[in-house]
Amino acid sequence: WSIPKGELILTGSGHKSWISGLEFHPKGKMLATTSGDGTVKIWDILKTKCAMTFSEHTQAVWDCSFHDTGDFLASCSMDQTVKVWDTNSQRCRHTFRGHVDSINSVTFQPYSNNICTGSADKSVSIWDLRSGLCIQTFVGHTNAVGSVSFNIKGDCIVSTDADGVVKVWDVRMVGERLSIDLKVPVNDAKFDRSSRTIAAACDDGTVKIVDSGDGKVMGVLTGHEKAALALQIDPAGRFLISCGSDNSFRIWA
Repeated sequence: WSIPKGELILTGSGHKSWISGLEFHPKGKMLATTSGDGTVKIWDILKTKCAMTFSEHTQAVWDCSFHDTGDFLASCSMDQTVKVWDTNSQRCRHTFRGHVDSINSVTFQPYSNNICTGSADKSVSIWDLRSGLCIQTFVGHTNAVGSVSFNIKGDCIVSTDADGVVKVWDVRMVGERLSIDLKVPVNDAKFDRSSRTIAAACDDGTVKIVDSGDGKVMGVLTGHEKAALALQIDPAGRFLISCGSDNSFRIWA
């Protein structure tokens, strides 16, 4: 789809079940998707075909994230593992184990070799790609963690859970900086470019805009008829895109 007009540019099929996550390659020519069929696919946008399929997960795959170089893709699964795929050799480079329940979200820390994960075991963890070890764990959620995301500097993480709690974690201090109870399950959250604002996609169909300093709700975007499931802010910070279980996506300016 084009932004901001929302015109369909390209469509395709290949997964055998629902698609749970997607991420553009840093150079924009490839798109990675994850699915309930247990596979991760990378699509060549220019050639409009699937370029790679990774199928070593044993259960549904929830999310994926490219390293800044585009040479590695991390994926997380209901099988309680994170796998890092080498996009050049098309092989699994690492498998991370340690969570004791489904891993629902994964993201690379900007400009580093660290990976952050959020799990149904209520924890948020950071892993070192080079050593394969868990180097930090943040505990404080009382329900399954659904999403994790870094701010642009990579020194803060925002995480969400099924109780409606949004937490901001300080990576350097290894502690909780802020906890916000939005009173409704939150499915996704992202920092804006300034890191002063957080957008949260909620089960009540709204996108709530929250001050990351004091946790106050600054605004509410309404329009989805069912749960808002995920959101993204464009790199220039001009648009916010949300998608929902009402089979729609919306572009907010």
